[in-house]
Formats: sequence, C-alpha cells, structure tokens
Amino acid sequence: MAAPLVLLHGFTQTGAAWDAVRAALASDRAAPGAGRAVLAPDLRGHGREHARRPIDTAALVADVLDLAPPRFALAGYSMGGRLALHVALAAPERLERLTLVSATAGIEDPREASARRRADRRLADDLERDGIEAFAERWAALALFASQAPEVRARAQAERLRQDPAGLAASLRGFGTGAMPPVWDRLTEIAVPTSVLAGALDRKFVALGQRLAGGLARSTLTIVPAAGHALPLEAPRAVAAAL
Repeated sequence: MAAPLVLLHGFTQTGAAWDAVRAALASDRAAPGAGRAVLAPDLRGHGREHARRPIDTAALVADVLDLAPPRFALAGYSMGGRLALHVALAAPERLERLTLVSATAGIEDPREASARRRADRRLADDLERDGIEAFAERWAALALFASQAPEVRARAQAERLRQDPAGLAASLRGFGTGAMPPVWDRLTEIAVPTSVLAGALDRKFVALGQRLAGGLARSTLTIVPAAGHALPLEAPRAVAAAL
C-alpha cells in the first residue's frame, strides 16, 4: 500500500483547490497507489484555519508534521511548495516522496527579500483596509494567472472571495516569499525522489523549476504544455500523473 499523500495548497486557496487532482487520482484505479489516503488541509490564515496564529515557517511546518502520518508522501503548490521544502528538510526520515508544483526555494538576495517583505506588508495593509473583494480582483489580475481559462479563473476567484482578509494579511506578513528563509543551499539534503512541475506558459517558474530539479539529488522535471502557474486547477491530470 502506498504511503498516504499530504497536499499543501497555495496562497488564497484552501485544501479544496486539490479537488480536481484528487478526482483524477481516484478515477485511475490502475495507477500505483490508487485508493491511498489523501489529506489536503487548510493552512494557517486560510479557510477553516483563518484565525490560527502565529503564521510563520516553524508553525506551518509543525502543523503539517502533526497532522501527517508517520510516513507519507508530500506535495505542495506555490506557497504550499515552499512549505513542502521546509517540511522535507525538517523531517526527512518521515518522507517517502516529494512533489513541488510551481514552487521556489525562496529569495536568496537579502535586498530583494527585504523589498518583497515590504511589498507584502503593503499588500496586507491594503487587504485589511479595502476588503476581500478589492484584493481578489487585484490578485486575479496578476500576470501569473493571465493564461487561465475562464472556468479556471472563476473557480479560483470564488475561492479567494471566501477567504478572511485578516487571515490572508497575516499569511502575507508571516510566510510571504520574502519572509520565508531561502533553502537553495540545502536542496542537496533532500534525498527522496522528487517531482518538479511547472507550466510551460509560466516562464518564471519554469526557470525556477529547472533550478530546483538541478539542485535536488533525485529529481524529475515536468514542463506541462499549454498551462500556466496554477497547475492543480489548470492541469489536474498532469499533476495527478506526477503524484
């Protein structure tokens, strides 16, 4: 029996963002590991966990390790991919396999990281002042999501609008890309088989995915054609195949 699978969602999402991937996994009865347990929790600041504090790297890692079984496979998308890297480094003996979807290992340059923290703090302030509707429109307009089909865009926007502004603001301040300690120099410590995925239309994360795969000891890189950043929503079967 394959190890249980833990799925970590991206910023402005909940565990429900993995529903299409879970459906794809369930539909392929002949696939290795079909029928295994799948956990897709809401992370601090999001969904049912919107009020949990503090939100920082250590607390999020502890949450994942507390809910996961003793041995598990782990996958993370975007923010969840950053978190998955920290989980893998914190408890390598518990991990069977790792999948990183549209992910980065952080921002190395201290000046760039500081600038990103300031930008995220401003965005968090705007979110608390202007409310979730204005923020959701602003977030949906990012170039990162420009390639999304209308139905994908609608699903993503509906999930954003259900979020708590204070929770998302706290997530930006405590676990934005600039706040997360970068781990590029520790990738060689991750010894488990790792799948790295990026959408072909998401050029920034194709380059980041190539760098991730190059730094990991046992990795495969998959560039998903005709897809952008939000692969669990845009190309759930491709993600399921990697899992």
